[in-house]
Amino acid sequence: MTAETGVRVPGRGDGRIRLGAAELGAEPGERASLVQFSSAFCQPCRATRRILAEVAAMVEGVAHIEIDAEESLGLVRALGIEKTPTVLVLDAEGRIVRRAAGMPRKADVIAALGAAV
Repeated sequence: MTAETGVRVPGRGDGRIRLGAAELGAEPGERASLVQFSSAFCQPCRATRRILAEVAAMVEGVAHIEIDAEESLGLVRALGIEKTPTVLVLDAEGRIVRRAAGMPRKADVIAALGAAV
């Protein structure tokens, strides 16, 4: 648990943050997870949602999890999320293997999954 946010971020001691269902508010994928931090009035967030959902549907064992940044301020602060959309690619253990701010291209998301699966 971080002192300033009250959010438990597993794995901080070894330098590798691990996020699970408790932190994400949803079950992560068996092979990887595409975690999207969004806000209500973010136009690029809508397009990002569509891209990530399409990629998750294409690759077995990959979940798309969308988190409302305003409702999860503790997690946003703990992870240093500064803008929406921000996308985290998590491996099967919940470790962050890629991170990008802004609307991603579909090809880039697919390539980033290669680092996770």
